[in-house]
Amino acid sequence: MNYWTQLSIDYANQLNYLDELFKIYPCIPEGIRDLNTETWHQIETAFYKKNNKALLINLLKLDLFPIKDSYVAYLKRDLSAIERNPNTVNRLCGRLYEMGLTEIYEKCSQPKETNRQIGPLFRRWLQKGLIGVPVLPYAEFINFNGNAILDGNDHEMMLFAKKTLDYNREKGLDFVGRFNDKYVIGEAKFLTDFGGHQNAQFNDALSTIKEPANAVKIAILDGVLYIKSNNKMHRSLLNEYSKYNIMSSLVLREFLYQL
Repeated sequence: MNYWTQLSIDYANQLNYLDELFKIYPCIPEGIRDLNTETWHQIETAFYKKNNKALLINLLKLDLFPIKDSYVAYLKRDLSAIERNPNTVNRLCGRLYEMGLTEIYEKCSQPKETNRQIGPLFRRWLQKGLIGVPVLPYAEFINFNGNAILDGNDHEMMLFAKKTLDYNREKGLDFVGRFNDKYVIGEAKFLTDFGGHQNAQFNDALSTIKEPANAVKIAILDGVLYIKSNNKMHRSLLNEYSKYNIMSSLVLREFLYQL
């Protein structure tokens, strides 16, 4: 078992893991979404006039459509399909009229789901400087000789790794740093549950650490994978990924300084 993985498992099962993790991933629900006033006015007008086409077109302008339906994403990406598929339009609008404007507004203005807010939180935590080294934009990072962390979005970090470290994966990175003259690259994920999308996120991060690159590769993972049980994620830590650098963000600093 990788030392840092075991340390992360011990932390999660013996200490105040969730309390400390909240400092990195403060999953505070946002307030309701603000709807564009003019767009909502168009929605109201179309609703009262039973203008199905106008109702759908304007609702599709919003970030959140009020109905979960497998055909909505297609219409959002190809508005011309509204003209060609009257039965689909009528079916959706029938459900909208049944809901009523009040419920439509409530559905469209719901806060973002907490797990969709998680992505930028790790980077914001790094920017606080709590690792103890400068967090620098690209131009400063490449000219700085000491320990440092690259400050950029996932695409910018990927381009740096491709240019400098022979990283070939078409996937953004969440972490690029240089410690004791060694480059470190990795992805950060907060896995909030088992199954489905979360398993895909887990596998995605592990694909990065298997990718060839002239750097120390790490997967900065937090959440349910450290629960001692027979779940697939935990079994993977104990078996096929037991030699890889997989660790909690809470032990990242110690890992970096010992390189």
